[in-house]
Amino acid sequence: MTTPPAAWAAADPYATALRAGRGPLFLRRADGWLLPLDVERWCARADPVDLDVLDRCEGAVLDVGCGPGRLVAALSARGRTVLGIDVSATAVHRAMRLGGEALRRSVFDPLPGEGRWDTVLLMDGSIGIGGDPRALLDRVAGLLSPGGLLIAETAPVDVDERVEVQVVDVVDSPMSDGAFLWARLGTPALLRHAPRTRWTAVAHWTAGGRCFAALRSRSASSSAEPAKSTAVISSHRVRKPSEDSPVPSR
Repeated sequence: MTTPPAAWAAADPYATALRAGRGPLFLRRADGWLLPLDVERWCARADPVDLDVLDRCEGAVLDVGCGPGRLVAALSARGRTVLGIDVSATAVHRAMRLGGEALRRSVFDPLPGEGRWDTVLLMDGSIGIGGDPRALLDRVAGLLSPGGLLIAETAPVDVDERVEVQVVDVVDSPMSDGAFLWARLGTPALLRHAPRTRWTAVAHWTAGGRCFAALRSRSASSSAEPAKSTAVISSHRVRKPSEDSPVPSR
């Protein structure tokens, strides 16, 4: 598969907002529709809703589209093996400053530990990466170990759309060459896109006005039970954004 353009990473308003820790910041469609992006929450510490998600994670965790790294840092503080990936250098550096491991990488690039991650996170709209939900779900299935867990944050409305968007910090900004494909999915749409041959729906829930779904990759041994793990696994900080972080062999 061709790696999607890293237009998000090249969006200066995004990098500027992450450095400042605040917006305003929006995803803008060609028709002028705006989706506000919650930069302040992304740049803050993990909140109780986030922590509940992290309590559900199993084993080694890969946070896809980790942004400025609040979840990676929170899992690292628990002694968990966790790696964040993001196409934004600013996001990766911020995640590392918080004490997490992170790589500047697209989910469609070669990644450490492919096929051996126990949990993959797609939070804060990352289910939209690439604008092709089925392609993303196929890729995630290949990253997980057999029976591994995907936890995805979904849109709080029943939506299923693939659109061209741009990151902007002003409401009247015109579309430019920085536009890229994105998807928005509610939980029903996510479950429709997850082929039953590869995924089993485990749970879905709403907390703090945010919506989530958990899917387990299919294997002969998977139990499809809601996942909670108290396992503590040591981690080792990645010193540079370009370095790979090892995942323990299974």
